[in-house]
Amino acid sequence: MDLPARPDDVLAQPTRARLFRLIGEFRRPAGTEELADRLELHPNGVRVHLERLHEAGLIERERIRQARGRPRDMWAIAPGARPGGAPPSGYEQLGRWLVRVLSSTRISVRTVETTGRQIGRELAPQSDRPAEERMHSVLTALGFQPQQEPSARAGIAYRLCNCPYRDAVHESPKVVCTLHRGMTRGLLDVIAPDTRLTEFVPNDPDRAGCRIELAGGLETEGRTRRPEPA
Repeated sequence: MDLPARPDDVLAQPTRARLFRLIGEFRRPAGTEELADRLELHPNGVRVHLERLHEAGLIERERIRQARGRPRDMWAIAPGARPGGAPPSGYEQLGRWLVRVLSSTRISVRTVETTGRQIGRELAPQSDRPAEERMHSVLTALGFQPQQEPSARAGIAYRLCNCPYRDAVHESPKVVCTLHRGMTRGLLDVIAPDTRLTEFVPNDPDRAGCRIELAGGLETEGRTRRPEPA
């Protein structure tokens, strides 16, 4: 996830920038103590920086009650996070360069999707949290700003409100969107093996709004956890 360079931005402070990047790399909610331990800092100081990131709308907090003591805070990238005032852009230049190389070689669509599927399996967060939560968390951490919405058919759908690979898509829509479709399937292989991708609808990367539809175990869990409004 790209970090901004503007001096007046909340992420201009090095520790906050490191925290934001680390939370994104986890691709799952992380506790204050775990983050402090990873950065080798005191939890009290880390907690102050997390509060600033939370106030800026970059991360969200879930408070988990415990049998004894204060509730435990869990932190994750906020679905609407806009670091530096703009949606995350997914390492623009590197993405464009890699896509240009791929487009200039004779590589099959099947190979691209297979590679994406392997990447998705590697990206899938390992956790005991519900599968629907993990799917939403990893899509958020990757910068897609996902929103769950009703499906016209049986299933669960996500609208991806940001395209972090938009500049690379301009270089080669076929390569990047095929890679992304494979990544989605790879995530499901690990997070919800009994769920299948039934539809993957790309959209203009500048306007975003790509849509993925799923059917299977994750669909059932999503309906149970997030019922549609009456």
